[in-house]
Amino acid sequence: MTTSLKDRVKAATERGTGPGGPALAGEHERTPDGQGEDQAAGHEQDATEGVMEWLRRYEDHFNEALPSHLETGPFFAAVRAVLPSLTRCTPASKLQALLTCARFGLIPDGQQAVITASGNVATFIPTYRGYVELMYRSGRVESVHVLMIHENEEWSYEPSAPFPLDFTHKPRPDLSKAERGRPVLAYAFCRMTGGGRSQVVLLNREDAEEIRDEYSEAYRRAEESGARDSFWHLRFDDMWLKSAIRRLEKVVPTSADLRALGAAEDAGDAGQLQILHAPDAETAALVAEAERAHRAAEASQDTTARPLPVKGKRGRSKPKKNRGGRR
Repeated sequence: MTTSLKDRVKAATERGTGPGGPALAGEHERTPDGQGEDQAAGHEQDATEGVMEWLRRYEDHFNEALPSHLETGPFFAAVRAVLPSLTRCTPASKLQALLTCARFGLIPDGQQAVITASGNVATFIPTYRGYVELMYRSGRVESVHVLMIHENEEWSYEPSAPFPLDFTHKPRPDLSKAERGRPVLAYAFCRMTGGGRSQVVLLNREDAEEIRDEYSEAYRRAEESGARDSFWHLRFDDMWLKSAIRRLEKVVPTSADLRALGAAEDAGDAGQLQILHAPDAETAALVAEAERAHRAAEASQDTTARPLPVKGKRGRSKPKKNRGGRR
């Protein structure tokens, strides 16, 4: 029975083995004590090359998954750089995390996305820049602004004031970090292609911590284990900014891919399979058609029935009288 790649990856992940069978030989081996750094580096390079050779078996699937503006060459170059940090992860989890990343058209270079190890499971994590990238691709926003306000910078927020006086911020990149002071607020807004500006989302540190404590399973696991190695531990400010972007995504028109990105990140945080949320060509086409139909249905409901036009004096059609003499 023929199954899709998505089904095969799901089944392999549930079994804890890769689609090509057990973990690659030597992939999980430790360098023996007493060996030199050169030998350790050689083992690491061999393991990386072995995984790359295995991943290239699925190059056609990556070609199909990546959007037209991205090629497999730059994508695999970023993958090669991240593989040494995923040594203990199962091949199946590596494949599903990387394919999920490709489906969203993001490069796992630490800028747009990160592939990280949680135990023996590789997980795809989009950065706040990845969310911004998908906002631009939606074609509905002209520019996206996401920044930190530091305590020694000038800013004001007065929602009742007319635009653009309702929110102002004067960053001071000329100052050192110490001179700018600690960050006090993260904010995000976008300017729409049709003109105008979205709502401004502001989050203070306490807001970010509440989001972390309520929604991040990865943070809770890292706290309970004592590892303290979640992104909330290691890159708090980036997660703070991403929380602002994700809250902005709820109040502006967005694409199906952007909503799916949030769902995939939440699934990874909860230790679930992410690829089930990633778009593919067929699903994206169906969703786009459904969205067009939905917008058309809404437009038809908003249209007020207009009376038939009445002709001018020339050729004016007189109203017909009914048989009972009533008009």
